[in-house]
Amino acid sequence: MSHINGAVLVLSGPSGAGKSSLINKIINDIGECYFSISTTTRPIRDGEVDGVHYYFVDEEEFKKEIEEDQFLEYALVHGNYYGTSLKPVKKALSEGKLVIFDIDVQGNHSVMNRLGDITTSVFITPPTLSELKRRLEHRSTDAQEVIDRRVEMAKREIQRISEYEYVIINDDLDKAADKLRLLALTARYKISNDEINEFVQKWEDL
Repeated sequence: MSHINGAVLVLSGPSGAGKSSLINKIINDIGECYFSISTTTRPIRDGEVDGVHYYFVDEEEFKKEIEEDQFLEYALVHGNYYGTSLKPVKKALSEGKLVIFDIDVQGNHSVMNRLGDITTSVFITPPTLSELKRRLEHRSTDAQEVIDRRVEMAKREIQRISEYEYVIINDDLDKAADKLRLLALTARYKISNDEINEFVQKWEDL
């Protein structure tokens, strides 16, 4: 029971919370990982790499995976399907890797329904809504309309923060990274219900 198992780490939080910056600071310290990426039926764009940015499949294959219940979640967006396939996730877990999801609150709900016994969930947020807005505006990458939409989304997401096991307030990047590093390392030691049942059966060896 002391060996490191494949496990899941869910990271959620509004755009501008600093999730990517935190991951980049800890990635070399937390062992073998697999970043879950989406599967899509949309055409590949210039500069994109299959298996890095997305898994690109045709609509027939995507629908076949839907029928086989191989998606954690999926949606039809502007005529193209997007979804989180279970196949690469299961493969990474079987190899003992930490599977990291950067997903929204609805995605977290789907992961917890399917993989809750081996999942550690973390919500990452700036200290205040006004600080979030300041960061989004400071990035200068989005139009004001997009920023306003992200702020409204953040207001809705914060209402579901109690669905997460841990909350990291990212007001100091180094301190927040220390917390996330600890949680990522601890997450690896979560034990599935099947492993627990197997251990109990072996333990009762009379």
